[in-house]
Amino acid sequence: MPCEGFMERDNMSTGATMEFLLLGFSELLCLRVLLFLIFLIIHLVTLAGNMLVFVAVVMEPSCPPMLFFLCQLSVIELCYTLVIVPKALLSLIAVDGSTISFIGCAAQMHFFVALGGAESFLLVAMSYDRYVAICQPLHYMAVMSKGFCLRLAVVCCLGAFAVALGLTVAVFRLPFCQSHHINHFFCDVPAVLHLACTQSYTPELPLLAACVLLLLLPFLLILTSYVCIAVALLHVTSSVGRGKAFSTCISHLAITLLHYGCATFIYIRPKSSYSPARDKVVSLVYTNITPLLYPLIYSLRNKEVRGILRKMLRRKKIAQLN
Repeated sequence: MPCEGFMERDNMSTGATMEFLLLGFSELLCLRVLLFLIFLIIHLVTLAGNMLVFVAVVMEPSCPPMLFFLCQLSVIELCYTLVIVPKALLSLIAVDGSTISFIGCAAQMHFFVALGGAESFLLVAMSYDRYVAICQPLHYMAVMSKGFCLRLAVVCCLGAFAVALGLTVAVFRLPFCQSHHINHFFCDVPAVLHLACTQSYTPELPLLAACVLLLLLPFLLILTSYVCIAVALLHVTSSVGRGKAFSTCISHLAITLLHYGCATFIYIRPKSSYSPARDKVVSLVYTNITPLLYPLIYSLRNKEVRGILRKMLRRKKIAQLN
């Protein structure tokens, strides 16, 4: 196409000064104030919930592996919401949308993908923890040592950030022939790819590779862990024992379904089926509701977290009495 070479040179020469316009919810003018208040309240509750879980786990002297991974998950969710939600709130205040620089858009995309990928890898680590706890209980403390958990956490983060960097570089090397108006409230990969000036499927290959590494492969590993857990539980004769073992997996299963359900719907599909309105609705759930539900699910379903929170409340009451 004749515009490809021209626009590619233009991208390279003006990348530092180029700006994108995030349209956000500009079509919902009458609901702007209401949406702003709703998102702001959800954002503050999400920050408070994840911060509470993080502080509770950090203050616990004997931190088992599952709580260590939960602490890391809370940190990821805190960073995740801070990367996306403030800009989304700003787009609701601005009448015609909010601008974001070329570098700022690339950075937002990179951190969004990296944190989402780190969460995917962390869910794999948590499923492996459940596998060892149920299928190899006698070797649990030896296998899931503090050193091994720490190395596993570092590998999850570094691997996700490396994949996200490759995807971000591949996306922002594309020529943008259309208007630089992004019909979204943040620099999501499908929304930016929609602006690319090319008719081939080549620009989608990095996204496909990232989906395989950050979504499909982790999901298969989690599925394998739970197949092994299910097989092991079939050999447990006591229904009470099976119930107790399965109850330790419910929180992780719920979060896994939320995470992979939304992510699969948005990213594993061809560019031709891109729908801005539909993507924005799903992304709202993915970036606002899901991080809010995580601490609620773990606080209600995880016995250890509930115990730690009760200890914190008792300490606070004692401190107030003294």
